Formats: sequence, structure tokens, C-alpha cells
Amino acid sequence: MIKRTPIILAACVAVFALTACGEKPQTGMGVRTDAVPYAGTGSNFTEPGWKAGDKTSWEAQLKTRQQYGQNEYTRSQAK
Repeated sequence: MIKRTPIILAACVAVFALTACGEKPQTGMGVRTDAVPYAGTGSNFTEPGWKAGDKTSWEAQLKTRQQYGQNEYTRSQAK
């Protein structure tokens, strides 16, 4: 019985170590939508100047957000 314990323990460790090799393939079959991004989500939490379904309004909002909200050069200047 005492001689079997290290063998069983080694077998368990080997099984647990080999389970890391069994990764499932990532096929990228997540949520898919055929709607264009500027179609909107139907949420009430949208930017006040943006109109759902209007591509020009969508592009203007992205440009504004990039220029004033995500541009560190415009955000870091002292006021």
C-alpha cells in the first residue's frame, strides 16, 4: 500500500499536467450581427447629438470623441 501511494500521486500529477494540453480550438464563432455599426442599439444612453442610422452623424461623433476625448495633447493643456 505504501509503495502504491507515490505511483498514484505521480499518475494524478501527470494527468493534471496533461490537461493543459487539451485546449479547445478558438473558431471565433461568437455573437455576430449583420447590422452596420451606425444603426444603433436602441439604448436610451446615447450621445445627445447622434442620430441612430445616420452614417454622417456617426462619423462626426467618432471624430469629435477622438479629437477631444481621447487625444492626450488636447486634454493635458492647462486651463
